[in-house]
Amino acid sequence: MIDIQNLTFDIGERVLFENVNLKINPQDKIALVGLNGTGKSTFFKLIVGLTHPALGSVNKPKSIKIGYLPQEFSELKGKTLLNEIQSSLLEYNELNTLEKQLSDELANDNADENRKLKLIVKLGEVHHRMEEIEFYSTESKIKKVLTGLGFKKEDFERKVEEFSGGWQMRIELAKILLNENNLILLDEPTNHLDIDSLRWLIEYFKQYKGALIIVSHDKFFISEVTDKTMEVWNNNISFYNGPYEKYIDYKKQIEEQKLAESQNQQKKIQETEKFIERFRYKASKARQVQSRIKQLEKLDKTLIVDNDKKITLNFPEPERSGAIPVKLKNISAGYGDKVVFSNLDFSIERGEKLALIGPNGTGKSTLAKIIAGTIEPFSGEVIYGHNTTVSYYAQEVSETFNLNDNIITTLSGFSKDLNFNQLRTILGAFLFTNDDVFKKIRVLSGGEKSRVALASILLQKANLVVLDEPTNHLDIQSKEILQNALINFKGTLLLVSHDVDFLKPIANKILEFRNNKIQYYYGNIEYYLRKKEEEKGQISGIKLSLNQEVDDKKVQKRLEAELRTNRYRATKELKKQIEDHEQIIEELESSVRRLEKDLADEKIYSSPILAKEKTQEYNQTKKKLESILEKWTELHNELEDIENQFRSETAND
Repeated sequence: MIDIQNLTFDIGERVLFENVNLKINPQDKIALVGLNGTGKSTFFKLIVGLTHPALGSVNKPKSIKIGYLPQEFSELKGKTLLNEIQSSLLEYNELNTLEKQLSDELANDNADENRKLKLIVKLGEVHHRMEEIEFYSTESKIKKVLTGLGFKKEDFERKVEEFSGGWQMRIELAKILLNENNLILLDEPTNHLDIDSLRWLIEYFKQYKGALIIVSHDKFFISEVTDKTMEVWNNNISFYNGPYEKYIDYKKQIEEQKLAESQNQQKKIQETEKFIERFRYKASKARQVQSRIKQLEKLDKTLIVDNDKKITLNFPEPERSGAIPVKLKNISAGYGDKVVFSNLDFSIERGEKLALIGPNGTGKSTLAKIIAGTIEPFSGEVIYGHNTTVSYYAQEVSETFNLNDNIITTLSGFSKDLNFNQLRTILGAFLFTNDDVFKKIRVLSGGEKSRVALASILLQKANLVVLDEPTNHLDIQSKEILQNALINFKGTLLLVSHDVDFLKPIANKILEFRNNKIQYYYGNIEYYLRKKEEEKGQISGIKLSLNQEVDDKKVQKRLEAELRTNRYRATKELKKQIEDHEQIIEELESSVRRLEKDLADEKIYSSPILAKEKTQEYNQTKKKLESILEKWTELHNELEDIENQFRSETAND
């Protein structure tokens, strides 16, 4: 379908592609991967024809229809959502116009019989084509796709300029999906999708019959919808006839093989050089020495390429927070005059790693900002526990930085204890080397801004970290490094993310934010997805207690109700004790804060008697707090063990 021959492309003195040869076949489903800045987006532009190679060619059929979703596009305006989509459907609009023209001409009494006969035949052809493309179902198809991508019925007649950039990206994606393209090129399509839309899009592409090439750092998405892999590396594009995960295994084997070859070669070189040095000045060995020198000159030295610069993220051991780092009571919030959620009660326990997910627009980012303390709720109370320190990564990182500052100045604002060289060392771990550290924030790419923001979080040494879509601008390698750092993080974590693969080893509890309510799922993201499939009736034969496969829905509901009842009875008293202990902990933590303030009062610390009394009271209170915390931990662990037993009975299938 597309034949790329000897393609070479450069930007100034920088060569992106050199002598690339590839073929893309109908129905190929390809993941295009590579480090940021290697030319993936440029490759798409070369295929579409938005830019042209310096040498070589991109050969494609004249009749081919290509749908291309770039990362950046012009803002939409002027039309309603439905009209915007309809106006993009070329064949739909051509047939609609042609039918009207033919019908109007037939209605003209001045046309002779011969002309009318030709018009009737032509109109019949138009109607036949309309039937083939299900013309009269077009509006229904549009609404189905828009609904799948997260739009609501009341959005259909809204003006497109009312939608944010993320939602406008979905509009562009809907146009591509509805235009019957032979080849679809998607450049980071999941950045602005919530988990519901992501799951819908995966199912859509599983049924899609054309060719598909996706640039995405979402490993879960590409593993679900692609079965071939291309990697941009070292001015070339390698092709692997298999999915991304298998390609990584294959690539690792090749690199290990090359490393072994290189080590053997280096050993041989050292032995040869040693021989040359030993016998260089002996006339009897002159011929052998010259022979060895020629061997070295002719040697095709194996090049071992480290194509993954490593970012090392080590979150420091945080100070211990209270048992409940943050609690929200009766919170209502939104933006402008719009309330997105109200009367919300919510708390996070120390050490939890929570994923907050749900449809876009439900208030996930708003809730994250409230917890982080960057915005105030409309009403309600945010209560931080003893010794809670918060760091926050914003979904739009540019909001948090002065665009006129350079990178190292921005980072220095988060730590007054580190000198210039120490800051440079940290930035070096985030791939900012040499003069990169003096770049202005305003000239950085999205991925570079993300790395600066993550570096700033590393300096803040918080015990409650709130991250809002941290992976949107990270490449796969950087994302894996951040993932490992968060796995090992000893504090409390709240993650707003739709990235399934990223969340898998991190989150131990899922909070679904939907319809102004939080639904808890006591398990990882895979457990959550499985439960959502069950709720939609897409999984048959759910196994319940005793691994009994239940087909009858009434029996299934009865058994699930019994399990819920048993769980309630088994945990009721424990939960009450935990709640009582948490109340005591709050009171003791409040007393500790009060006593710390008293001990800092000059009137008290200047009086030996008062200072001694307050110190004794402080030590006793701290000791009591530690004892209660230890008991709370035991109760919580006991509750968790019981909950795990019930979860295993309902989750196994």
